[in-house]
Amino acid sequence: MLTSISYSAVVTNVDGKAADFFSGNIRLWHWAILGTAILVALCADLFLHRGDHEPTVNAAFRETIIWVLYGLAFSGFIAWQFGSKAFGEYLSGYVIEESLSIDNVFVWALAFSAFAIPLKYQHRVLFWGIFGALVFRATFIFAGAALIQQFWWLLLIFGAFLVYTGAKILMEGLDDDDETAETKTAGLTLLKRFMPVTDEYDGNKFLTKVNLRRAATPLLACLVVVEVSDIIFAVDSVPAILAVSREEFIVFSSNAFAILGLRALYFVLADAKERFKYLSVSLGIILVFVGLKMVAGHWYHRPWITWASLAFIVVMLAGGVLVSLKATENTAKPIIGNS
Repeated sequence: MLTSISYSAVVTNVDGKAADFFSGNIRLWHWAILGTAILVALCADLFLHRGDHEPTVNAAFRETIIWVLYGLAFSGFIAWQFGSKAFGEYLSGYVIEESLSIDNVFVWALAFSAFAIPLKYQHRVLFWGIFGALVFRATFIFAGAALIQQFWWLLLIFGAFLVYTGAKILMEGLDDDDETAETKTAGLTLLKRFMPVTDEYDGNKFLTKVNLRRAATPLLACLVVVEVSDIIFAVDSVPAILAVSREEFIVFSSNAFAILGLRALYFVLADAKERFKYLSVSLGIILVFVGLKMVAGHWYHRPWITWASLAFIVVMLAGGVLVSLKATENTAKPIIGNS
């Protein structure tokens, strides 16, 4: 029989009462199934996109639908194994990560533009970027959950940070050009500490040789920027998901399946930033809401709050999209075009 892994995932308040988050007896075979599902998805994606070709928007849209269905299919496994409470927390975490990742997608588009990465090579950069993101998110999630179990007051700090970030987005908006320039500079500075960087491409290779010396191509430089940007966005998204669940298995799985579909989503939304100009307002409100929920959840949390939070987030996202589309319906080109 496989050994089980039990996590003390329920937050205890100052009165000794446990907040009503899901706390499961997660077994090794649960993790094995999750790992297999992620590995199969990565291998399938790598196989389908073997060779260098330019993805079409229509094909990317179809792939996005498949990725969403794949993530929802795993939610069925969560419901079967752990019940409705875990199911609700998984869906909430999935929607939060998917919504907060939209700005990350736009930053990738700007990074590709800054490095002048050909469209046919962008999927290769994103594939390895997503792979690295899974590793970084796992590290952040397990570290964050462990810290919260030991130091409950970190919930207040995380919550206050989310409220601050959301309020900043609402008051100032996102200056993507400046943010991308700073991210690019940070990524290049980090990479140049280890090796020279060339402006020349060598096919789809990340490394090449210049004067018999190994050097990084623009693809590797851009990959570093993609990873740096993901770490920056993880500072928001990981605490946000920890606001709706304390169980590492639920938090990581919802995060992972949302991230897996970002490559396809990128090719759908990369050129549509102006079309969704009011979506940042929705994201700011969501961050403020989740931050307040994280703080309040330490003292009071019930399963119905999870479902109410999920409904609120979905309504805010839908509202941001609809208002944006209405405001730009006469000027913006359709997102889905001819293949």
